[in-house]
Amino acid sequence: MDTTIEFANTTLRVSAEELRETRDYIQLSGAHVSVHLPQPPRRYLRHGWQSWSLAAWTEAAPLPIQQPRLMHAMQADPVYAEDRSPNGSWYGAVELEDGQVLLLGALGLETHVRLNGNRLEGWSEAGPVEWMLACGEEASTFADYADLLGERFGRAEGKSAPRVWCSWYSLYTAIDEPLLNRTFDELGDLPFDVLQVDDGWQVSIGDWQANGKFPSGMSALAARIKSTGRGAGLWLAPLIAARSSKLFRGHPDWFLKDGRGHFVSAGFNWSEPLYALDTTHPAALDWLADLMKQVREWGFDYLKLDFLYAGALPGKRHVDMPREAAYRQGIKLLRESMGLDAYFLTCGAPILPTLGLCDALRIGPDVAGKWESHRDATLLCNPTTPGTRNAIRTCLHRLWLAPLVQPDPDVAYFAARGNSLTAEQKQMLQDLALICNFRATSDLPQWLTEGERDSLRAFLRDRHKPAQTARYVYKLGKRSVDFSAAVPLPEPPRGVDVPGSALIGWLGNQPWALRLLDRMDRKKLEQLKRDL
Repeated sequence: MDTTIEFANTTLRVSAEELRETRDYIQLSGAHVSVHLPQPPRRYLRHGWQSWSLAAWTEAAPLPIQQPRLMHAMQADPVYAEDRSPNGSWYGAVELEDGQVLLLGALGLETHVRLNGNRLEGWSEAGPVEWMLACGEEASTFADYADLLGERFGRAEGKSAPRVWCSWYSLYTAIDEPLLNRTFDELGDLPFDVLQVDDGWQVSIGDWQANGKFPSGMSALAARIKSTGRGAGLWLAPLIAARSSKLFRGHPDWFLKDGRGHFVSAGFNWSEPLYALDTTHPAALDWLADLMKQVREWGFDYLKLDFLYAGALPGKRHVDMPREAAYRQGIKLLRESMGLDAYFLTCGAPILPTLGLCDALRIGPDVAGKWESHRDATLLCNPTTPGTRNAIRTCLHRLWLAPLVQPDPDVAYFAARGNSLTAEQKQMLQDLALICNFRATSDLPQWLTEGERDSLRAFLRDRHKPAQTARYVYKLGKRSVDFSAAVPLPEPPRGVDVPGSALIGWLGNQPWALRLLDRMDRKKLEQLKRDL
């Protein structure tokens, strides 16, 4: 049906199978819906598919396709990664000339929204769904959307977010048993609740047993952490496997394939291709359940599960079902198998399909020890790569999720060593963490000066309740915090940057070039360890 309505002092032409007006919003139904606006919007709110994908208010115009294409599967929704129109997963919003925000948001999975001229178009990959159409002040409009999503998908149980030390952003994969033991000792009385061991402990991606750097085994490592009076945390990526892993070589039938019988790419990392576990395959599900039970038996009760997007990639599954529904089935199994008493942090995760099944959700890209990379930001037009500006930008546009799940903005930096951030940039990252009420760092205690250690201690103990005063401005105690400097996207390449963009984009699609970069990074890490 097509109808013209007056809504929030705006005339809209709406197309849907069904339409029902409520006091605060309009409910639409259909596999395809559209909303014709009376005039072009000023801005469009893009919402990326998973944790690292871009979420931001931008001009209502095309953006360059981010590069390299080899990484689309692990940075964006690969189905729509080359669609240059303003578009996003599950919802889209426009800012009208009078400053009001009009939101078209799905209340079901497998959904997408695009801005086509003066028309917002929503569609579902899996048949008719319900939609919310609302218009008004931005914060209240998104609060109403969050309420409806909570009714459909559930909310986190409201566990208090622990204060976390994580090994990743200082040591990366260079962790080993002696170095972590030394670090645990030197953390002293800093008020962390959890010490989380990140990537570098496992045999390979897919083979989740202790490697030779941890000769005492994982139970001993968890016990060592708990001897400090803190909870034990562990990183895993259970829905992907590297091509060289025993898991992939032994059970290729557990992994997604495309229509031509080729394995579905889950990206390229750790110097090799990654593949996606089929979360509808009974044997794969049994393996996932056993893995979660094993990790809990080792003694870890804070689990950071990463690269989870793989479970929702398009492909042929053992059971024919929509991809996000298949993903949600897998996440539900992981949640049940680890036990509801575990603290479950999801990362690299499709946003809506994860709601109601975890305690915390990463809401932006990884941070990094630099504000922004010219290579990634300008030459590759890629806002999803690790970087502090990228992380802050996307996190700010997902803070509305807080009533549904604990937002994780990633770690904050305090030490001057190991990063090139200015004092103002580090403060911005720390303030975002306080607004999210998720306090974590990876700074090595041996790097902290006395003043930096005091600042970290104050951060971990801070209990100020934030108040939003403008789109990117918050009050924290007596301080006003303005994040506006982090929000704009870089200009696309121009002049001498154009040939450089083409060259870097081409190199980014060459596995040999990525392996070379990885070797260089590993050498730097080995030097870092020697310097500790």
